[in-house]
Amino acid sequence: MTRRSAEVRLDSLLRTACDVIVERGLANTRTADVARAAGVSQALVFYHFSTKERLLAQAFSYAAEQDLSRLDAVVHSTAAPLEKLRKILRLYAPTGRSQSWSMWIDGWSESLRAPELEKVCRRLDLRWKEALTEVISAGCHDGTFTCDDAPGAAWRINALIDGLAVQVAVHERVISRRLAAEWVRLTTARELSLTPEQLI
Repeated sequence: MTRRSAEVRLDSLLRTACDVIVERGLANTRTADVARAAGVSQALVFYHFSTKERLLAQAFSYAAEQDLSRLDAVVHSTAAPLEKLRKILRLYAPTGRSQSWSMWIDGWSESLRAPELEKVCRRLDLRWKEALTEVISAGCHDGTFTCDDAPGAAWRINALIDGLAVQVAVHERVISRRLAAEWVRLTTARELSLTPEQLI
């Protein structure tokens, strides 16, 4: 197997693993399931991932990095802090049973029992908070926002979004996505001395 074909095969296996995980859940996904779905031998799966735990952690990281690449594009853009904030809230907003939120919720749950996954999950989760902190700090610096504790505000906003995402994804129709988005705007506005209308 050439290096290039191995890289292509690895990418394909990760995409397939993500699909299987969304369907079966992290706890119920076996290497045999991924191999079958990908049309390859289980030995090839173990060639790329020496353990099931490593497969799951890397698949979770692969899925999360798709979201984080969009986040990085917003943070590193030339947009003003308020526009960056609006875009981040739209990116991270609870969106029902999307593949992305299913993976995150499942990842948090399994992290309680899987140390390798917990390390990956924590690293990726912190990137969201760090990005939001950076945008809030920039907005405070240029006078767009008023906030004495940018990291604390970022953590509180993220915590609210995480909690609402679980409710929207797991308990369908208990609260609507529209209402969840309104609450996120209201809380963010209070944290940064804005009006909710400024975040639409």
